Amino acid sequence: MSIQFLGMIGHRLASEIIPPSGPLFDKAYIARFARAHEQAGFDRILVGYWSDQPDGFLVTAHAAAHTSTLKFLLAHRPGFVSPTLAARKFASLDHLTDGRLAVHIISGGSDSEQRRDGDYLNKAQRYARTDEFLTVLKQSLASPQPYDHAGHFYQAEQAFSAIKPRQKQLPIYFGGSSAEAIDVAARHADVFALWGEPLAGAAETVQRVRAAAATQGREIKFNISFRPILGKTEKEAWERAEHIREVASQQLSETGYTFGLPKPQSTGAQRLLAAASQGDRLDKLLWTGITKLVQGGYNSTALVGTPEQVSDALLDYYQLGIDSVLIRGFDPLNDALEYGEALIPLTREKVAALNRRKRSA
Repeated sequence: MSIQFLGMIGHRLASEIIPPSGPLFDKAYIARFARAHEQAGFDRILVGYWSDQPDGFLVTAHAAAHTSTLKFLLAHRPGFVSPTLAARKFASLDHLTDGRLAVHIISGGSDSEQRRDGDYLNKAQRYARTDEFLTVLKQSLASPQPYDHAGHFYQAEQAFSAIKPRQKQLPIYFGGSSAEAIDVAARHADVFALWGEPLAGAAETVQRVRAAAATQGREIKFNISFRPILGKTEKEAWERAEHIREVASQQLSETGYTFGLPKPQSTGAQRLLAAASQGDRLDKLLWTGITKLVQGGYNSTALVGTPEQVSDALLDYYQLGIDSVLIRGFDPLNDALEYGEALIPLTREKVAALNRRKRSA
């Protein structure tokens, strides 16, 4: 199997070390950012979901209009759009992007953020709703004729979507480390997404999810997220990491902006914080400096080193069965271009060489 590289696109320039600038919905930046990922050789980019930010459907549509081969991963939280309508929206967007869409389903790891959009279900209820949402969604995307659905969260009579995805099947990514999340993923996900954990934790999650999917007669792929910090030398890379921590800490102190609220209900956030409690530097290159600052609120662990070293670290995760990786930098646009210069091609070369050795063994 080859390796896939995903990036993450923002709707304006901002990061832990760069104060937000420009309009909140910066059309020129979105287009430039998307083209930078395409130029750098990324396969796909994630368009995130927040309770107070621009609509991801429109960000995706605008980015797609300014690229030709780059694929998209649209984050979506069940509960605010009915699954029958969501199916038509996804299918329409897949046609608009010429078959370049995948969907990342997020049940929600923060009660307070969910309530901003009027969702008062607890975590267990949200996962139960997600399970039913995906059942109805997939039926609408595939059914050649109208159908009825009578469930706990959704009811529909003679539901039908005349428009189907341009692709044979719309890929579904799914995140979450709790037992409830893995149970839903086992039934529905094509790709299970992990935040950047140490190798031992990632291996344990891969094994759990594979076993759960096997009980459903399914196989599942895996994606993991990191924030690579590169340098011409190892020393330069670690100096850059410490500079990033210093600037991010100062920006947090001055603005009070948390870059993503801590998520006390999120098992994934708890796992990141548990890893961070073991130290700043784990395994060969894994750095948790920013993870501590943001209390595990999102994918914040970094791989620090030269492109050669970081590509070796990614190869270690690949050998666990994780065949796609989401990488995004602290200087988002410039880092995306930098990854394309060496890290992405180096890693692809090493994966191809590894696969050739396996085939000839």
